[in-house]
Amino acid sequence: MNDQVRHNHANSDNHQEHAHSDHDHHSPEAFRNRFWLSLVLMLPILYLSAELQDWLGFETVSFPGDAWVAPVLGTVLFFYGGWPFLQGFVREIRERQPGMMTLIALAITVAYGYSLAVTAGFPGSALYWELATLIVIMLLGHWVEMASVQGAGKALEHLAELVPNTARRLTGNGETEEVPVHELSEGDRILVRPGDQIPADGDVVDGTSSVNEAFLTGESKPVPKEKGDEVVAGGVNGEGALTVEVKRTGGDTTLSQVQRLVEEAQASRSRFQNLADRAAFWLTLIAVGAGTVTFATWWAIGYELNFAIVRTVTVLVMACPHALGLAIPLVIVNATAMSAQNGILVRNREAFERARAIDVVCFDKTGTLTKGEHVVQSVHTNGLGEGEALKLAAALENRSEHHLAEAIVTAARERNLDVPAVDDFEVTAGKGVTGRVQDRTYRIGQLEWREAFDIDFPDALQSSYDAANERGESVVALMDEHEVLALIALADQVRPSAKAAVDALREMGVESVMITGDAEAVAQTVAAELGIKQYHARVLPGDKSDIVQGLQEKGQQVAFVGDGINDAPALAQANLGIAIGAGTNVAIESADLVLIEDDPQDVTRVLRLSGLTYRKMIQNLFWATGYNAIALPLAAGVAFPLGILLSPAVGAVLMSASTVIVAINAMLMRRYDLKFRVT
Repeated sequence: MNDQVRHNHANSDNHQEHAHSDHDHHSPEAFRNRFWLSLVLMLPILYLSAELQDWLGFETVSFPGDAWVAPVLGTVLFFYGGWPFLQGFVREIRERQPGMMTLIALAITVAYGYSLAVTAGFPGSALYWELATLIVIMLLGHWVEMASVQGAGKALEHLAELVPNTARRLTGNGETEEVPVHELSEGDRILVRPGDQIPADGDVVDGTSSVNEAFLTGESKPVPKEKGDEVVAGGVNGEGALTVEVKRTGGDTTLSQVQRLVEEAQASRSRFQNLADRAAFWLTLIAVGAGTVTFATWWAIGYELNFAIVRTVTVLVMACPHALGLAIPLVIVNATAMSAQNGILVRNREAFERARAIDVVCFDKTGTLTKGEHVVQSVHTNGLGEGEALKLAAALENRSEHHLAEAIVTAARERNLDVPAVDDFEVTAGKGVTGRVQDRTYRIGQLEWREAFDIDFPDALQSSYDAANERGESVVALMDEHEVLALIALADQVRPSAKAAVDALREMGVESVMITGDAEAVAQTVAAELGIKQYHARVLPGDKSDIVQGLQEKGQQVAFVGDGINDAPALAQANLGIAIGAGTNVAIESADLVLIEDDPQDVTRVLRLSGLTYRKMIQNLFWATGYNAIALPLAAGVAFPLGILLSPAVGAVLMSASTVIVAINAMLMRRYDLKFRVT
């Protein structure tokens, strides 16, 4: 594992540890070990307890010193098994935030202190077996709880293991040398053999293969890679060898950035977590008060001190806000894991929770709703076939570096056209290119360029030119020395998933708005194709945030989706800023969420996951608080006249059961399908 990834992994551990500080930095294994040893120590205490003998109808074997077994083992249990709770109590009091550790510590301290006093001669019945069972059950509950939280986070921990330790770097003589990954530099060329994990981000300079990038995109289907394609660290190479030129290493790789964003999400506070913490604080105060009143009431009406203390201990145990303390963290951990698995990285937890209330999603056009790459839309000819015109155009553009030239060459390749060679190739800056194909001179470029050579523009092509202009398409003209032979119309390609995203948002009751700096005609065409009713064209970079603010002033909750530097102010202004993962670092750093894939449909997944997270939080908070509303009176003994009386051990079991229910409810999130299906 390289140094950067190891550092990130350590940070992840620290974040998880801080997020679960109620356990005073104990691991699940520590609670497991204490549980098993405490269980062994508890058995002799149960065996020798008079209550258990009466209930089960058996008599123990007497032996010298048997009266000291329970006090001695009870003392060991109190200080060994109860130590994490006593530590937590001290910390909570020091921080003036009494919580579940305070309640547990008070319960076992009262039970142990009273039992010790009885052993020393104070009249009453010792509570050693109640103390032992309480500690064992609490240790078991904490072990299960911590294991659940840790298990929910496992989906993220594998990120640290995805980068190999070494790489095969190509030397100047064409051979390879094996070097540590952290020694790679930008510009180095590495060989990635079939089955290897890619050690750094870079571009393919030689070879063809397919790469499994499921860890990043969630898509199990391998992605074809050839010369010019980008690969990212952590991907698994398929069937062919690739030569890759390194672009990013260490902490700059996509994988490291993903891990950093996940860590930020895990460490960020949730407003619902703050609510749960406040509820746990007040519940602790209520429980201590209820325990005091319970003790005073039963003792005042003439019951034995032992009975009053047992009732008090039971109240303290059942009031432990474990379910409340676990209600939100487990939902957050599962939501974070689900978002990462679906290619959604959460940077701002509160903004993500607000996503469920979004009314309007504003999309930047170029690079978000469209690919930012021009494709040939249509070919209009005069006097020759469409295929012939495209062959001639591709022959000329094959040596051009203009972005429209690449689109024309790609169109000819996709149609399997036999592109001829070109001679006497010449570039006229800002106008077009000239060349000889099969001993005949042709030009391709701006239509206005024809005026410099007095080239005719046939009337038959005029209507096609006007129609393309109305749609906002870019038009290039293919000419010979006498007339315009063809017009090729090109346009930015709309993403295949964009319309599905807009349709899904509409069914969810969310309006889509397109914002672009392009001309009115371009914006109108794209909006019509996608079914977007409201759009803004010719928007200056600084004005995008003003449009978002205008919608907000109407009382609407607005999300903005973009990928460019000029999108950063709008991303920051929006109630929810969503950056396309392939966008600039500035856009990503300004956003609340990052979409790893350039798929607008992921916006619907964001909104659905936010709604699911909210529902699970509310359900867990309702269960945790509702449980205590019923449990506390029963623990205090209000149903005693009806013959219902709960022991501290039973109270601990019920408290642990509520914790398990909350944990299961949070884990059930994983079964939810985030894909929205338009009806």
